[in-house]
Amino acid sequence: MEILEAYDTTGTAHSAAQLAGVDPKTVRRYVAARDAGIPVTGPSRRTRIIDDYMPKIEEWVERSKGKVRADIVHERLVALGFDGTERTTRRAVAEAKAAWRAGHRRTYRPWITEPGLWMQFDWGDGPKVPGPGGVLRSTLLFCAWLAWSRFRVVIPVWDQTLPTLIACLDATVRRFGGVPTYALTDNPRTVSIDHVAGIAVRHPQIVETARHYGMAVHTCVPYDPESKGGSEATVKIAKADLVPTDANLLPDYASFAELEAACDRFCATVNARRHRESARIPDEALAEERGRLHTLPSAPHTLALGTTRSVGTDQTIRFGSVRYSTPPGLVGTEVWVRAAGTELVIVADLDALPRVPDWAENRRGLSEVARHLLSTPGNPKIDPAHYPDHPQEPGGAPKPPIPKARSAAEARFLDLGPGAHAWLIAASAAGTVRIRAKMTASVELAAFVGADTVDAALAVAAEAGRFAEGDLPAIVAHHADAPSSGNVVADEEHSVQPGTGAWAGFGTTAAGTGS
Repeated sequence: MEILEAYDTTGTAHSAAQLAGVDPKTVRRYVAARDAGIPVTGPSRRTRIIDDYMPKIEEWVERSKGKVRADIVHERLVALGFDGTERTTRRAVAEAKAAWRAGHRRTYRPWITEPGLWMQFDWGDGPKVPGPGGVLRSTLLFCAWLAWSRFRVVIPVWDQTLPTLIACLDATVRRFGGVPTYALTDNPRTVSIDHVAGIAVRHPQIVETARHYGMAVHTCVPYDPESKGGSEATVKIAKADLVPTDANLLPDYASFAELEAACDRFCATVNARRHRESARIPDEALAEERGRLHTLPSAPHTLALGTTRSVGTDQTIRFGSVRYSTPPGLVGTEVWVRAAGTELVIVADLDALPRVPDWAENRRGLSEVARHLLSTPGNPKIDPAHYPDHPQEPGGAPKPPIPKARSAAEARFLDLGPGAHAWLIAASAAGTVRIRAKMTASVELAAFVGADTVDAALAVAAEAGRFAEGDLPAIVAHHADAPSSGNVVADEEHSVQPGTGAWAGFGTTAAGTGS
């Protein structure tokens, strides 16, 4: 200001320079800048050797939508005759890109949400956990949130198939306690099967599922995650807190159940913490939002139960090339199967059965009928409880036969008691002769000494392996004279034959005889 004031006073640059103590050229530069309306103070832009090429640089930046690389621009400028350095080019390209972004910057309108209107969901890569057989498998995190209350749900799953998606949606809305009007997600093949003229074509089964719950499914613009930033943020936060990394120092998960427990703890933490944007606690806001949510259907959509399988005549279904058993009464019907963590869940519609089994007398509708640990091909999962009348024990050994009387004589013998049943089974297995005559003799003996005494003697005879003609009367007499001190079992280790110890020295040379 002193320079300009001195120039206005003297009218000449030379005199003003003497008064202000500067060079006359400085006075002329300041005066020229003031007359041209240019700011006098601050750094001034000098002429650069690349200024003549700036229109071409701006053209390339515009054509590439601000993505062209500076080294490519420098190569093209050199071909046009530019002899400056690459550093000069990089500065000019950065300046042009900054100007282009300023003119094409995306703006956002704040999303004013309404209670009960919107939910968003998305998928994220989860940690690797041991699967069936102990082999590490990758997991996925299904992440959903209610836009108004900011209530979040994170569910770990093994895959991203349509049944898994619908099962996660069903579990999510049941945690919400109601169904919102809209659900927003991106464009996986399980939601959008095609795009025609920019319009997403919905998957028919996802539309059917949405109608079942009274909810409309919408998708964002393809390859534009910013149009559903709420679920993107949920995925980002969930992965940061649940996936072991060097940043969070989390240990690896020993099982899928540990990952499920970690997801539950994460949801409990974030839903009980005051949200920065809404200044509300999601748990408390959800209680208020539930009044605006639609009523949940009583039963989930059948696709949420998994894929359908037919029960074969051996009471098994096949899933992943592995056989899994089902309870009796389901042969020939269709059931739903799905993988829930490391388990296979089998669900049946009990109302559709032609005859309700005994084990399902007090159950109706869609109900879980069996649950197995997931297995690998070649290792079927068979529950012995599903085959109560099978003639084999769970370990593979045959079950003992059950005596059934087919004549009056057999009925009189079996009526003596369980000892008679045990004696008949053991005697038959030992190949005893004249069993019918011995049965008749036992009934006659019971008429004299009592049925309980004979039945107890028959039990002892069966345990000791005594099936000869006089064994039963001898056992009865022995028990009548003195209480039993234990059973002696006739086997190879106990014999009444004389020993062969006397023959031990036969044929050996006597010591000192010389013979």
